[in-house]
Amino acid sequence: MTSTRTTAQQAGFSLIEVMVSVLVLSLAFLSLGALAARSLSSNNSAMSHSVATIAMYSIMDVLRADRNNAASGAYNNSNIVADRCPTGTSQALVQLGQWCSNQLANPALGGTASPAQASIKCDASGGCFITITWADGHSATGTQKVTTTGSL
Repeated sequence: MTSTRTTAQQAGFSLIEVMVSVLVLSLAFLSLGALAARSLSSNNSAMSHSVATIAMYSIMDVLRADRNNAASGAYNNSNIVADRCPTGTSQALVQLGQWCSNQLANPALGGTASPAQASIKCDASGGCFITITWADGHSATGTQKVTTTGSL
């Protein structure tokens, strides 16, 4: 004897399927959020590098404009700190002070909370070595350094 059994066709989703779908979507959105946060952090770090590079080219232009003083070592300073800018009446100290307060003290390089530091060394042959160091909480080491060598 054969029995005929009617089975109802399943329509829709089960609760388990919905829960798994919500879990997968939640993980995807969390990953996108982490990616966006990392992207913002990298952009901030890149902006700091750009500001430091602009500051270096700015002081290099000052050194080239005052070539004689630069070559004689008037601008040489191994400890320029953004919250303690150089002061004085000589042209070199006035220029360094203005550069320090306008460029080095930029908030992108730490501002006054964590001031950037710079070092300038020019020799008699016209070679200049400039380094800018600043705190960067977005980097693995916690600090960043940009160095350039140029000629007057």
